[in-house]
Amino acid sequence: MQYNFDEIIDRRNTGSIKWHYSDDTIPLWVADMDFKAAEPILNAVEQVAQHGILGYTKPTEALYESIIKWHGSRYDLSLDKDNILFSPGVVPSLALMMKVFTEVGDAVLVNDPIYTPFMTKAQQNNRTLVTSALKEVEGKYHLDLNDIEAKIIEHKVKLYLLCNPHNPGGRVWTRDELEALLLLCKKHEVAIVSDEIHQDLTLSGHTFTPFLTLAKGYEHKVVSLTSMTKTFNVAGIKGSMIFAKDEVLLKKISQQQNLNDEYELNLFAYTVMQSAYEEGDEWLEQALAYIEKNIELTLDFLAGHLPDIKIMRPEASYLIWLDCSAYGKDDQMLYDKLRESKVELNAGIKYGAEGHLKMRLNVACPEALLREGLNRIYSALGDS
Repeated sequence: MQYNFDEIIDRRNTGSIKWHYSDDTIPLWVADMDFKAAEPILNAVEQVAQHGILGYTKPTEALYESIIKWHGSRYDLSLDKDNILFSPGVVPSLALMMKVFTEVGDAVLVNDPIYTPFMTKAQQNNRTLVTSALKEVEGKYHLDLNDIEAKIIEHKVKLYLLCNPHNPGGRVWTRDELEALLLLCKKHEVAIVSDEIHQDLTLSGHTFTPFLTLAKGYEHKVVSLTSMTKTFNVAGIKGSMIFAKDEVLLKKISQQQNLNDEYELNLFAYTVMQSAYEEGDEWLEQALAYIEKNIELTLDFLAGHLPDIKIMRPEASYLIWLDCSAYGKDDQMLYDKLRESKVELNAGIKYGAEGHLKMRLNVACPEALLREGLNRIYSALGDS
């Protein structure tokens, strides 16, 4: 079927985090699309509700098979049922991995900039947070392997949290980059947890490589985290997966999950996950095409109206990383200036020191909303 991504759905007064305003502010921030979910997913949820009994539920064989088939056919990631654990979300899993691979006080390494919970979960769990700044070369981020190794040695790093595809920069790390990182971590016996939640949003011309496909011989130190929630815009239905290949490691993760009873999903999460992986590919293909058009629209608009903004073209996701340093010298003032024009973006400084005077822009919305939001950005910054 043909989906209508131009449809504007009023989300105000629904409890939406993204649309929490009492005025007509346009939100181009949190990673949440303004697109209606795929018809098969909505039908599956409706069928569960109509059944009328919302009791205790466990994952079915059909659910496991849908996960295995999706990742095998798209990414050549070979999974068995025993390789798959469930979790309420990727962020809770990040916290869980601190306890699986490290002790209180141990060093955890992340890149800068990075999705905020990578930093906060390390700090909240009393781990030593160590950052390695990404290098920007010709408009894209690169891993600084020399700096990463130096930090590993200096701080005796036990765990590296990788974001692939990268949030907020949109990089899809290449196979060569990931293999070089793996060799480095193996050399120093550093565990790797790869957050791959944006994998299915990889854009044209780029290839996503699951870290587990490279980890043979080091599976006891590698875990991947992913979810259907970002892919299919169902973040309000909590649910994610933990992938690991080593039997001892899987047992350790399961034991840690049992301590907090964090190994089950709710009925609707299991239902949505299976429906998405079995029947969601048509919606996803159309959504990605629409997102790519919105990315081009945004790049063209900013180049024509705010040419001093340095734009990092995303290789995955619907998030665009903008260097707005030509239009302000204070992070809060820059953010406030946009809010005064009734448009909200994510302040880059929330993603680490390297996010100074940067903004993260979400283009996963109907074109009309995006155009109005871009006009408001120009109104805010055009005379700066």
